Amino acid sequence: MNEQTKPLDNESEEPRLVTETGVEARIAAIVEPVLQSIDFRLVRVRLSGQNGLTLQIMAERNDGAMTVEDCEAVSRALSPVLDVEDPIDRAYHLEVSSPGIDRPMVRRSDFTRWQGHLMKCETSVPVEDRRRFKGRIAAAEDDAFMLERNQPGYGEALTVRIPFEALTEARLILTDDLIRDALAADKAAKAARAKREETGNTH
Repeated sequence: MNEQTKPLDNESEEPRLVTETGVEARIAAIVEPVLQSIDFRLVRVRLSGQNGLTLQIMAERNDGAMTVEDCEAVSRALSPVLDVEDPIDRAYHLEVSSPGIDRPMVRRSDFTRWQGHLMKCETSVPVEDRRRFKGRIAAAEDDAFMLERNQPGYGEALTVRIPFEALTEARLILTDDLIRDALAADKAAKAARAKREETGNTH
């Protein structure tokens, strides 16, 4: 297993780089403290027209894992809070999900954790005359990451530096290497969690 895909320490309070606007931002402000209180962290909030109206809460444990049982636990914790706060003015269906293997990249630690893997992203402002990029994560810094372009255009450098503050969307691209490393990381996270439970240390 790569060093980048080792289980994460508790990083629930690490701010997200890619955040929501409007109603989705209000929902994120409601659910994020609840998730942190039960040792999960928010990945993304999205409202869609699926099944009338669906509120998707994408979340994960602080170690990066997320099981079906975890999704059910998060749903049970969030439902009463959302009922009280009532941020949506009509009926909706709540869906809690894991980020998946080809996950959205929303925190600096995501770029460190998945360094060496392929991703695609979009920026709010042009970076070296482009707003869409596809390539391999070469390195992560405090305020930016280095992307090794998949197919550089004529005259373009192989590597481009993309500021985190410019990101509007970023996600991993599914590859055999990513599947292998994601499964290994998930297995390691579950083993570490089981060991903590055995010793009575749940944090």
